[in-house]
Amino acid sequence: MDLVFIIKSLIGLVLLLGILVALLLYRPNKKKGNEAGEGTKKDSDYTLEELYSIIKDKHSTTKKLKWALDIVIRYHGEIPPKNGVQLDEDFYKYSEILLRICQHPNTKKELILEFDKALRELNPQYKKEINDFLTRGLNARDIASS
Repeated sequence: MDLVFIIKSLIGLVLLLGILVALLLYRPNKKKGNEAGEGTKKDSDYTLEELYSIIKDKHSTTKKLKWALDIVIRYHGEIPPKNGVQLDEDFYKYSEILLRICQHPNTKKELILEFDKALRELNPQYKKEINDFLTRGLNARDIASS
């Protein structure tokens, strides 16, 4: 074989390899999601059920939990008023969130207290019920950690 042909072939392969490596490393400008890693969906587009599933997930980080609870308060924080003494059906969704957040392995006391305070401020007619479910959640946490 001709030595010049082999050298030209090697140079061509090295250039081709360089181009492929550059394409592999180059990533076009992707829209980054929010800090919790939720993609490009706007915060206001999340339903209470989607946020509940994030809170329910035992693998959710503390940062992700805080993000989800902030969105719950910001966009879904107001519970429909009571019908006399009867609780609105939607209240039980919030009670489940309270119970789950209290029992979550990655939660912090500050996170629980912030959510509890904000929920009570937005829904003063439910203060007693919120406190009852918070107590249940914290008691269940003590039992689970024993």
